[in-house]
Amino acid sequence: MKEAQILKSYEVARERYAELGVDTDKAVEILEATPISLHCWQTDDVMGFESDAGLSGGIQTTGNYPGRARNIDEVRKDVLFAKSLIAGSHRLNLHEIYGDFQGKFVDRDEVEVKHFESWIQWAKENGFKLDFNSTSFGHPKSGNLSLSNPDPAIREFWIEHTKRCRRIADAMGKAQGDPCIMNIWVHDGSKDLIVDRHLYRRIFAESLDEILEEELPDMKTCLEAKLFGIGLESYTVGSHDFVGGYCATRNLIYTLDTGHYEMTENVSDMVASLLLFVPELMLHVSRPIRWDSDHVTIMNDQTLDLFKEIVRADALSRSHIGLDYFDAAINRIGAYVIGTRATQKCLLSALLEPLAKLREYEKADKGFQRLALMEEAKTLPFGAVFDYFNLKNEVPVGEAFIPEIEKYEQEVTSKR
Repeated sequence: MKEAQILKSYEVARERYAELGVDTDKAVEILEATPISLHCWQTDDVMGFESDAGLSGGIQTTGNYPGRARNIDEVRKDVLFAKSLIAGSHRLNLHEIYGDFQGKFVDRDEVEVKHFESWIQWAKENGFKLDFNSTSFGHPKSGNLSLSNPDPAIREFWIEHTKRCRRIADAMGKAQGDPCIMNIWVHDGSKDLIVDRHLYRRIFAESLDEILEEELPDMKTCLEAKLFGIGLESYTVGSHDFVGGYCATRNLIYTLDTGHYEMTENVSDMVASLLLFVPELMLHVSRPIRWDSDHVTIMNDQTLDLFKEIVRADALSRSHIGLDYFDAAINRIGAYVIGTRATQKCLLSALLEPLAKLREYEKADKGFQRLALMEEAKTLPFGAVFDYFNLKNEVPVGEAFIPEIEKYEQEVTSKR
């Protein structure tokens, strides 16, 4: 698509939106300034650098597309290439198992800031800010229970691991001059029916309380809920009701993963309620199909509704946006770009909603007019604004990123 054509289309779109009181330039400006945290584990199917063992602990990557990143250099190379095709601001989200261990085994209760110093330097050199995650799965001591384990030795191992992860996140935040968001998710649960549901949740809460005792000013902790894990279908210790209650009573960030709820639920319905009781939200944007399969995010109704609720609640400043899917069935860089751009499209669509006029209709109890405008807004020239956003940020417009990724696959990932 030629630059002149893109600019001409944008001018038409700007005028059309202006008729409804929407400033497209401001929307583009907000989108540019809103960071999305790319998830490093999309490059290598959540393998990390700790061992060559596959996933375990309630999660599973499906597919075996060639070209998986095999080491820290390949992960970084793939992330940088993906970044070159995506407009706007970016952060990078790391799991603990992606430490720079220099080929040595470092158990998870021994991990230190030094194992991430090269990441901190690399991020600074390449314009990223870092986010972080503790890693409770895929370890001999993972089992079915980690922070909720009645065995003191197992539980203390994971408490120590999580404490150390918070200190690493704090060092990252201090180095980048912006708080590092550290997510806690544990797979704890049971495949079949259990009796002591209360026991494990009480232990989990006690473990979390101990972990959070240390005040660390340059990081923020968030807690993630889940409906179930693979092999842990009947009972999840860190369920939505547990995490909602814990975050509300501890003033903690709630991690809202769009793949962690019933298929009949629209997680956007949770946004307004949660924002009344928790300080901030961490969004893990994904796409479930049948189970928490973590398909690549697309511009579907669920994701659109999520960002509309965030914008309508004027909560963008209280929301952190990250991606969390791991599709090994297609080109992994392509998955990065599709998912990130889809997330940006959904946010832009929300920013372009004629919200002032819709609120005016709602306040006047003009239901017909409100619904009519909501429907008409669906066919406004949104695509022209998104094309302009990409052109302005000097990344491929439209489908032009496809041959770029094909070339990278031919020259780089196909040779792995």
